[in-house]
Amino acid sequence: MRVPATSANLGPGFDTLGLALSLYDDLSAQVLDDGLVVDVEGEGADDVPRDGTHLVVASLVAALELAGVRAPGLAVRCRNVLPHGRGLGSSSAAIVGGLVLARGLLEDPSRLPDALLLDLANRIEGHPDNVAPALLGGFLVCGTDPDGTAYAVHSPVADGVEAVVVVPPHEVATREARGLLPDVVPHADAAGNAGRAALLVAALARRPDQLLRATEDRLHQSYRGPAMPETLGLVHDLRAAGVPAVVSGAGPTVLAFVGDAVGVAPRTVLDRAPSGWAAHHVEVAGPGATVLS
Repeated sequence: MRVPATSANLGPGFDTLGLALSLYDDLSAQVLDDGLVVDVEGEGADDVPRDGTHLVVASLVAALELAGVRAPGLAVRCRNVLPHGRGLGSSSAAIVGGLVLARGLLEDPSRLPDALLLDLANRIEGHPDNVAPALLGGFLVCGTDPDGTAYAVHSPVADGVEAVVVVPPHEVATREARGLLPDVVPHADAAGNAGRAALLVAALARRPDQLLRATEDRLHQSYRGPAMPETLGLVHDLRAAGVPAVVSGAGPTVLAFVGDAVGVAPRTVLDRAPSGWAAHHVEVAGPGATVLS
C-alpha cells in the first residue's frame, strides 16, 4: 500500500485544514507464525526503532486490537520517501499506514471503516488535520467534537492548482514548534485568521487568484520564527514576489501554491530553493492511503 504526504494548516487554517500531496511512502505487512520483523529503507532508516514501538507497527497492532484480532507475528516493510520532522506528515503517514495495513489483514475489512480509523488515528496523533488527508485524501476541513469524535469534510480544489514544497535538510520537532505558540493572541488576529481560513476554502475551490490573500496568517507562523528563521525568510520572500507561500504543518518545509490557475509558474519557486534544500513539484488533493494490487 502507499500513503501520501500531507500539509496541515496551509497558513490560516491552524489545526483545521489539511491537504494530501503526491509524495508517498510504500508499506506492506504480513502475518507470521511468531515474532516481529521490521524492515525500513529510505528516510529515517538509520533512526527509527525496529521493535513494537515503531509507529507503523504500534498503529497496526492498535487497529487489530480494536477489531478484536491478535496477530501471532508480523513482518512489516517500509519504503520511506517522506522526510521526517519536516512538516509533511511523516508521522501521520506511519499511523494511517499501520491502520490501513491492519484493515487489509482482516478477513472482513468492513470491521474497520474509515470513520473508525479516523478516530483511532486522531487519538494516536492528537490532531486530525494531517491524519485525515493521509487516510481520505483530498483537501479537508477537520476537527474534533467535544466528545472526542474526529470529523473531516472534503472540499474541492480547482483544476490547475498545484504546489511546490521546499524542504530543508534539518528537522524541527513539532513539539518544539508548537511550544513557541502563545497561550493568548489578540482578538483581531484570531478574527483575521478565521476570515482568511474561510477565504482559503473558497479560493481553493473556485478563486485560486485569491490564494495570496487567503494564505495570510497571524496566528502561528511568525511565533515559530525563532525555530526556523530560514523558513520564515523564504515564506516572506516568496509572498513579497506574489507567491502564495506558507509553512507546511509545523515546519520547517515551505509549501507554495503554483500552477496555471494560481498564475505562478512552478519554476518561480523551484529556482528560489536555498542551497542544500530539496524542492518537489507536487500534485495536490490526490488519493489517501491506497492498497495497491
